[in-house]
Amino acid sequence: MARILSIDYGKKRTGLAVTDPLQIIAGGLATVATSELFDYLQQYVAREPVERIVIGEPRQPNGQPSENLQRVQQFVNRWRKAMPQIPIEYYDERFTSVLAHQAMIDGGLRKKARQDKALVDEISATIILQDYMRSRK
Repeated sequence: MARILSIDYGKKRTGLAVTDPLQIIAGGLATVATSELFDYLQQYVAREPVERIVIGEPRQPNGQPSENLQRVQQFVNRWRKAMPQIPIEYYDERFTSVLAHQAMIDGGLRKKARQDKALVDEISATIILQDYMRSRK
């Protein structure tokens, strides 16, 4: 089987998570500069089989689009043109940053570590992927 990769797309940084090849466990992959994301993903899918990509759909708590949605849509359109063989789909990402911070607290991370925005982005991508996998069962 191939992996599923998830993206927590940000203006500056983007968190990535991926499943194991059997799609049982989701784990953090990396946090990359958003400007380098496309190239990073192309290199990753060249060396690892990826079945699909799930990207967080940024919405406000009331369901309205957030300011980042347009950037996410531009990335999705670019990906679909360049890599049509690997589907990319949206998944609601509301509250993932809050859940990531809570997971860091529950995990016993000190305040300084919890302020690491790159780590928050990677954990958020992992939460998106876990929720996506759970919704498919």
